[in-house]
Amino acid sequence: MWKFEDDVVSGSITRDDLPLREIATMCQSDRPTESAAAQAAKLRGILESAVPAIITIDAKGLIESVNPSTERLFGYGAAEVIGQNVKVLMPEPYRAEHDGYVANYLGTGTKKIIGIGREVSGRRKDGVTFPLHLSVSEFVADGRRYFTGMIYDLSDRKHVEEALRETERRLAQAQKMEAVGQLTGGIAHDFNNLLHVITGSLELLESGLEGDYLRSLLKEAQDAATLGSKLTDQLLTFSRLRHLDAHVIQLNDLVVDIADVLRRSLGEHIILSTSLAQNLWETRADPGQFQSAIINMAVNARDVMTKGGKLIVEARNVLLEPDHADLLPGLKPGEYIQLSVSDTGTGMSPEVRDRVFEPFFTTKEKGRGSGLGLAMVYGFVKQSGGHITIYSEVGHGTTINLYFPRCTDNVPAVRPTSHTMTDAFPPARETVLVVEDDERVRRLTARRLKVIGYNVIEASDGIKALDVLNRSDRVDLVLTDLIMPGGLTGRDVAIKARAIRPGIKVMLTSGYAEELVNGDDLQREQLKVLRKPYRQADLAFALREIFAGGAD
Repeated sequence: MWKFEDDVVSGSITRDDLPLREIATMCQSDRPTESAAAQAAKLRGILESAVPAIITIDAKGLIESVNPSTERLFGYGAAEVIGQNVKVLMPEPYRAEHDGYVANYLGTGTKKIIGIGREVSGRRKDGVTFPLHLSVSEFVADGRRYFTGMIYDLSDRKHVEEALRETERRLAQAQKMEAVGQLTGGIAHDFNNLLHVITGSLELLESGLEGDYLRSLLKEAQDAATLGSKLTDQLLTFSRLRHLDAHVIQLNDLVVDIADVLRRSLGEHIILSTSLAQNLWETRADPGQFQSAIINMAVNARDVMTKGGKLIVEARNVLLEPDHADLLPGLKPGEYIQLSVSDTGTGMSPEVRDRVFEPFFTTKEKGRGSGLGLAMVYGFVKQSGGHITIYSEVGHGTTINLYFPRCTDNVPAVRPTSHTMTDAFPPARETVLVVEDDERVRRLTARRLKVIGYNVIEASDGIKALDVLNRSDRVDLVLTDLIMPGGLTGRDVAIKARAIRPGIKVMLTSGYAEELVNGDDLQREQLKVLRKPYRQADLAFALREIFAGGAD
């Protein structure tokens, strides 16, 4: 509120706040025809209509007068405060210190607040504190000293400022996550191509190795490459550049299916509780990634509940109306399924909360966490067209909310099937045009195709691939990377190849691709995507499926 501070009055007092008798005495008009009573009436009208609160106190800090705005602002009637010490309108610690400030000012005469506006705090009758702007003036009437304070309520302005700061924080966070995602995705893409060459070459070596020792070395190398592939999967999921095997799913069913796994992951010292709304809407998402997201959130919660606690998984329908869209600025108005995962752990500070979705950020001890779990959850939700929020207070646990858009169609995507080289494949006789800008990947792909039995023609970019197709060379299928330099993507090559040679078969490969985030175009054009790194058996099966007419 206001106070005397360092020998100075800090209050809500102005010249207009004087007792009416003193105001009339001080403000005599130069016009002799206007009586003192008329002047007092005029000033009374000004005080009663004034928007700011106006209070007058004497040298002892006792309230002499208040205007109606003061009554409305603080919730006290005039009769309740007149004669009371002004500190009744102040929160602690200023209330206890106010009288000392007044005495100090009166003893030294040093002015530090009077005549200078300041933002302070006030206390209403109901005990609620609020921000205000205070300006103070001093005057003497009939030999007595008075102070007048003029007070403006800053509550609305403060709320607007806080909302603006929160919006700026969210925007900065979103921009940072986008930049980190682009950087991470680029690194993961290049790393994926390297892994593709490593795993493919190891696979080709396997058939020619003899002896347990050499095979054990090969197995260790293959296992390490598999771990590397999982790492790139996590990075690509965060970057929203991983192709999702999307289906129309019912979240309740997936939560129930994974409940036993969650209980085993949490341990006996943590209680798992679920609250799943009936008639929950459906959404379209990758069921495997969804269950991985729940496990990741549960494991993170478990690690902060070392002495036990409770994990609660809730699901419900949410209608976000236009009038309330500002509550979730990352979502458009519409219908959503909300999945909430809450724990009774230690909670987190705002600084930690703002970074939990960044890849490789972790508060765990070295060796106990990669910092990719929640980053994967973030990427999966965003790529599914949803939104994620986190609420946490130190000492009171954490709640993570996932929002998935409601889906009204019932056309699930086809789930890919894993295959082995023991599967029966007819002899391959066709010619495949391999279009790949990475020379090592292109060379490996050509070797794999030749091992299976295909004839191979190579092209390093889309332009060269179209040159091959415009010649008379026989080409039965175009196997092209989805993202390539030179101005033509794999999708462009596919479309132009079909125009040049109607009926030609096409298959795309990709370690990642932004186009895959919007895979509807690829599905509509019946373009099959084989995701790197893939195994020899997966390549053979995919090609046989296309040549058999299963995809084109």
